Amino acid sequence: MQPHSILIFTLLSSTLGFSALPILSSAQEVTAAASQTPASTVPSSQNSQNSQDSQETTSSISQTPNNQASSAPKIAKPKLIPKKVIAPLPASSAPDLSVPVFAAKSYVLYDFSSRQTLLSNNANERIEPAALTKLMTAYVSFSALRSNKITLKQNVQPTAETLRGENSGPNTSAGRMFLSQNKAVTVDELLHGLIVLSADDAARILAATIAGSETQFAALMNIEAQRLNMQNTHFANATGVNATGMNATDLALTQQYSTAADLTVLAAALVRDFPDMIAMYSLREYQHNGIKQANRNRLLWMDPFIDGLEIGNVGNTAFNMVASAKRAQRRLIAVIINAPSNNQRHTETQKMLNYGFQNFETLRLYQKDQAVSSIRIWKGTESNIDVGFREDFFITIPNGQFSKLKATMETVQPLFAPISSSQKISTLRLTLDDKPFGEYPLVALERVPVANVLSRGWDNIQLLFQ
Repeated sequence: MQPHSILIFTLLSSTLGFSALPILSSAQEVTAAASQTPASTVPSSQNSQNSQDSQETTSSISQTPNNQASSAPKIAKPKLIPKKVIAPLPASSAPDLSVPVFAAKSYVLYDFSSRQTLLSNNANERIEPAALTKLMTAYVSFSALRSNKITLKQNVQPTAETLRGENSGPNTSAGRMFLSQNKAVTVDELLHGLIVLSADDAARILAATIAGSETQFAALMNIEAQRLNMQNTHFANATGVNATGMNATDLALTQQYSTAADLTVLAAALVRDFPDMIAMYSLREYQHNGIKQANRNRLLWMDPFIDGLEIGNVGNTAFNMVASAKRAQRRLIAVIINAPSNNQRHTETQKMLNYGFQNFETLRLYQKDQAVSSIRIWKGTESNIDVGFREDFFITIPNGQFSKLKATMETVQPLFAPISSSQKISTLRLTLDDKPFGEYPLVALERVPVANVLSRGWDNIQLLFQ
């Protein structure tokens, strides 16, 4: 008896349409469409692949839609995003496209749906986030709203501490709402000031309202950064303003840093966790106390698909930007760090987004809870179990590369009950042009308890002949 064998199947595709895909007998391979998920989120392959307890064999079959095993159940036909929707592949596995040069010290281009980094340069190098810090200020503020710690209609009285530095000194060029100690302001107004105007006074007042002080609010910011796995980030205030020219008691507020990669994680978390609040980032102007000010994100006027997010600069030499653009069903996020000028900050970001949208296409290979395959299971109340994904599964590939995608599925056999719902039991491996593309866990879509004694005994007999 062989204690284990690896069940492999490959999914068959033709042009941009998928046929119903067959499950073949153990150790058969079929040509497949592939998938896209960021390498950082892909689990490592099962160690059993190279062990004595598992063996792998493959055999190819004709790429004919009707070539199906007669007794095999069919995989539900995957649905596609329309072909016109495009998005990129991970930089690590992308073919040699003509990638433009970007005038920035570090940058990241990220596909939101596939959670995949498309382009990057010096993405993990520490930088001063400056006003990009306010992305986390917004994230913590939105969280406080959701937990009812604050309300949109809540009135807040500005204090001298929260309004410090608004009228003189090195921060006079920073965004502000021109608030007064003599007039209360609502949380809703403060959020508009923070998001549309990148207002420092709004950031400080929100911080004090939510946490009691800006220092305590920074502690909340760092808790969220750790939770989001922003491993190379630390916040010290709610604005991102450094303490040049301030007295010694404020110098601790300069101890903040981040990276282009971490800021990408933060931007994606904002869009994912608070989709109902993102619309504020696309407002071109905001008026408070009779003073109308424009959003400093010029891309809102240059590109109708842009819907945020934040700009910032360190002095007059390093210009940063985090931008989000959505075209049809696809969203890309671009992070530009240390562009040489304000104009180039915007033009380089636009160029990067255009590159991503124009050179790639995105497919939804499987829907949430759709059965990818049915796997034999032993000693359970069922003899087979469906496996798939708990979220819609997207792939992103360069234009014209679809025919070069292949996928195999592996699972260790024999597989025994009990199996819990959402338990990982298989791995989907994807290649593009015969090069590794990604590995993704397939989970049980149902629960299978242990069978009774008689059924388990019968399975033991059958296993003797496997």
